[in-house]
Amino acid sequence: MNHPVTRLLLLSLFLLRPASGQLNPAGGEDTAKVTASIISEVKVAAPGQSFRVAVKLVHQEHWHTYGKVLPPDVIGKPTRLKWTLPEGWTIEELPWPDTHEVESTDGKKSHGYDGTVYLPAKITPAGKPGAAQEISVKVDALTCDPQNCMPVKPEAKLTIEMADKAEIDPAMAEIFGKATTPAPAPVTESVGKPVKRSFFGYLVFAFIGGLILNIMPCVFPVLGIKIMSVVQQAGEDKKQVLLHGLAYTFGILLCFWALGGLVIALGKTWGFQLQSPGFVYGLCAFFLIFGLNMAGLFEIGASAIGVGANLQSQHGLSGSFFSGLLATVVATPCSAPFLGSALGYTVTLPALQAMLMFTMIGIGLASPFLVLSLVPSLVSALPRPGAWMESFKQAMSFLLFGTVAFLAWVLTGMIEGQPMLFLLFSLVIIALGCWIYGRWSLPHKPARTRLIAVILTLGCLIGGLTFGWPKVEKGAASEASHVEGGLTWEAWSPEKAEQLRAEGKAVYIDYTAKWCFTCQVNKRVYKDAALQKLITDKKIVLLKADWTNEDPRITKALSDLGKAAVPVNVLYLPGKPEPVILPELLSVENVSSAMGQIK
Repeated sequence: MNHPVTRLLLLSLFLLRPASGQLNPAGGEDTAKVTASIISEVKVAAPGQSFRVAVKLVHQEHWHTYGKVLPPDVIGKPTRLKWTLPEGWTIEELPWPDTHEVESTDGKKSHGYDGTVYLPAKITPAGKPGAAQEISVKVDALTCDPQNCMPVKPEAKLTIEMADKAEIDPAMAEIFGKATTPAPAPVTESVGKPVKRSFFGYLVFAFIGGLILNIMPCVFPVLGIKIMSVVQQAGEDKKQVLLHGLAYTFGILLCFWALGGLVIALGKTWGFQLQSPGFVYGLCAFFLIFGLNMAGLFEIGASAIGVGANLQSQHGLSGSFFSGLLATVVATPCSAPFLGSALGYTVTLPALQAMLMFTMIGIGLASPFLVLSLVPSLVSALPRPGAWMESFKQAMSFLLFGTVAFLAWVLTGMIEGQPMLFLLFSLVIIALGCWIYGRWSLPHKPARTRLIAVILTLGCLIGGLTFGWPKVEKGAASEASHVEGGLTWEAWSPEKAEQLRAEGKAVYIDYTAKWCFTCQVNKRVYKDAALQKLITDKKIVLLKADWTNEDPRITKALSDLGKAAVPVNVLYLPGKPEPVILPELLSVENVSSAMGQIK
């Protein structure tokens, strides 16, 4: 029974047992081995005033659970907490108490919690004083004694009164003073940057960053659509070509001004709309419909409802304007080189100067098409329209299908389990509606057939969107470690980063998001064997700050670094208060050079 393989097999069998209604050896239903409750350091909470809570786990005698991260020699299951909070409330897990030696199922020593343990967290409430609010937590753990293991999932709730001013509960002072780890003071030291430029210099960087966005995969599908449009215009009225260029540019600028206004007014950051699962799902459905249209499954007539119709119109200025809007929307996942530092600087500027920065980014994005329209000879040099264009149009649809696949992958970082399955099925239903429209809503079909086709199409579209609209449980982000590309990454938190730095360890932090394409490209460098060996030899702790979903802690950390968008990668050297900030585009060379500074 002491062989590691035997232990792992035994544990696997226990994990496959039902999580509730467990039977003891005598045949009767087992009593709770672990109970959970929530305690709070305040009697009354106030909006905006953070306070600590803790999940109190009470174990039966001889039974234990595990910590949030398992030591390498421990076979078990990490304990997870799933919080449910009122709208607008946020939570961050604080460092848990250290585990200690407990009796394992094979007679050896293991590490975990027994008796009574408090797992702390910090909550920041929102809303208004008045009505009481409820918070709840689901605990997902494995509990074991020297002979048995079984999964347990106790739940707990706590009702908190809300007022204008928070009121500490004296009865909890000793518990929160001794049994939990208090929240460490935030790091307030400034980050020194040599990377200082004039306002004009940042305007240049903003323009270059916007220009580079044109070659990023996020924007390329829309650019491909416009290339097709320009090819159709070759040899036509040069004035019309210029008007298309100006309409496209105005569409981009208008969208950048709107985004800039929201960023300034709400204190948000670049790409914030992509942290909304509903917004990403809407983009996913739109690109699917438009891709099927380009592939020839159906044709949208001039009188159809849908802004995408004019994109294929030879003289539709509204189509060029809409393309500009769309180019800006899909550009936000790509914080290109030069653009990251410009955006970080932008959020610190007065409103007028900040809007000028956003304008320069927009002009950079629009400049290739604008130049094409200002110099008609470049348009004339393009191939002449012909029968080949239908094949070209259909080929361009696969760029949009690729975008759909990318956005669906982004959604996997926001939605889990069955809701994600329903979302994917909803896209199939939407595609069915497009097929019905293209098959039976044709001009030569009887009016009754076309009407039924339109009704069925609308039913599929509305039903699909309703069926698949993202449903996300609000809660704290998982802090589990995971292996990626041969390296072990731990989930970032400001407390964990500060604790590791206080211990004198080298800390590498990757601020990333699934919707950030540049972030995904950067991950290729971590597969390099020499870099992996360097990370191991230097004993560098890798932390991943995942910004796929909105996280105010990451937003603040980026702001402290002078950044407003991902990717951002920093390395904290032991004994150095200021981090090494790496370029937006990583390479094995620049990452290795930074890590080589560790003594």
